[in-house]
Amino acid sequence: MLADDLGIGDLGCFGNNTISTPNIDQLAKEGVKLTQHIAAASLCTPSRAAFLTGRYPIRSGMASSNAYRALQWNAGSGGLPVNETTFAQLLKQQGYTTGLVGKWHQGVSCDSVGDHCHHPLNHGFDYFYGMPFTLLNNCQDNKPPELDAAFQAKLWFYTQLIALAVFSVLTGKITGLVSVPWKATLCLALFGFLFFASWYSSYGFVKHWNCIMMRNYNITEQPMKLERTTSLMLQEAVSFIQRNKQGPFLLFVSFLHVHTPLFTTERFLGKSKHGLYGDNVEEMDWLVGQILDAIDKEGLRNNTFTYFASDHGGHLEAQEGTIQQGGWNSIYKGGKGMGGWEGGIRVPGILRWPGILPANSVVDEPTSLMDIYPTVAHLAGGALPQDRIIDGRNLLPLLQHKVRNSDHEFMFHYCGSYLHAVRWHQKDNGALWKAHYVTPIFSSETSGACYGRGICPCFGEGVTYHDPPLLFDLSRDPSEALPLSTNNEPLFHAVLRRIDKAVDEHRKTLTPVPQQLSINNVMWKPWLQPCCGKFPFCWCDKENDALDTHTVD
Repeated sequence: MLADDLGIGDLGCFGNNTISTPNIDQLAKEGVKLTQHIAAASLCTPSRAAFLTGRYPIRSGMASSNAYRALQWNAGSGGLPVNETTFAQLLKQQGYTTGLVGKWHQGVSCDSVGDHCHHPLNHGFDYFYGMPFTLLNNCQDNKPPELDAAFQAKLWFYTQLIALAVFSVLTGKITGLVSVPWKATLCLALFGFLFFASWYSSYGFVKHWNCIMMRNYNITEQPMKLERTTSLMLQEAVSFIQRNKQGPFLLFVSFLHVHTPLFTTERFLGKSKHGLYGDNVEEMDWLVGQILDAIDKEGLRNNTFTYFASDHGGHLEAQEGTIQQGGWNSIYKGGKGMGGWEGGIRVPGILRWPGILPANSVVDEPTSLMDIYPTVAHLAGGALPQDRIIDGRNLLPLLQHKVRNSDHEFMFHYCGSYLHAVRWHQKDNGALWKAHYVTPIFSSETSGACYGRGICPCFGEGVTYHDPPLLFDLSRDPSEALPLSTNNEPLFHAVLRRIDKAVDEHRKTLTPVPQQLSINNVMWKPWLQPCCGKFPFCWCDKENDALDTHTVD
């Protein structure tokens, strides 16, 4: 189970005493809690690509060198490459039935609308029900646009300038104040119309193009009906468990919670002490409880390896007016979109397997979401691909306390394709060094976020380049509040030399691959638009149609 944008400080078992998460807390009591669980990226698309493949996103081309660090459209041509092997494919080879319920955000098609090259069913999943994209404010009426909001604002501004120019010329022509041929006036008006149509055909219909639900290759709702999405996803998850209880199965429940617009059913509205965000977290916790209850009812508790985490840290810049709509990252600096700071990449991690993993235990060692890949492959008896580097490590010895230290000595923290930070777990003395080569420039020194930008950039004028790098020892300063120097750390230069050497060695393992998040791959391409009608008339509600048919029968 993977949450979306959940902060490490949002759960009771990780120190929150005001948001009620009894089901996730109980899962932690019955299993192992990971306190240094690290996402490979601080944004959805690259983080999830790493989770699915066990590899840093830069190895698969899912790390961006431009401002677009996540997929922007269902009708883009970028996505998880077909030559990447997911853990679903490994388990499917071992006889497991595999299913995905919820968010995908790894692309849909490459060259034609029907090739489905990036689709879950082309990446090892036997069954898919959910969003091929991700939730956005655009998916809910009366919410400010979220997709490329700053760029949209510029386009509106330019459109208004052109309209004003056309109006001024027309007025001058009619009143005789301006001597402009009618042909030139009409050309200007046509240019304005074409300019408007060129961008409004995509950005003006985000709800229809991106906010859709699919069952396998078929669109079931376009646009999706948010008021029933939660119940439908729960039904699908429980149904998958019931259908496959007799044989080995893998179910990846990829929650739409707690991404904006934080749509929450009436049952949970106003229940928390943290407004709409807290309500949404508590609804997600209830969903976790329902899924775990379904496992128990089928007698599968002792045979099921259960995992819960978030894809990255909470979104600090998510606000509506003065109301915070993003998560809390506890004592850790930064949040979603910040490639190096701990708040963007340290996430809650919980694993349970009664009788195999010790209950109510804690692992305070560096681990990664990428570790799930080799771990489940080992549990299923599968072999890891030998033709590529797998960055994840089998967690089982660490979870069972058969070893003291994590297999991760160095971990590399990217912001897009730019290396922002590196951590070095010095096992012989317990130090956990972290060097920052690049950090985002916050709105103010005390704000801790890039308010006004929506998300912090990875490069350019919005970042600071550090030479020498900022150095912290997370074992003494987990909040990254006090940078070390030669004045207070005698090993300063020696540590940085060792980290620089590790970076050089790491970069030698990287090979050029097609960039899945290039501008060309993330732009909207109408011929790739999933559509349940005849494009551009893409409207359908097959869930409601099925309900009506059932009622008539």
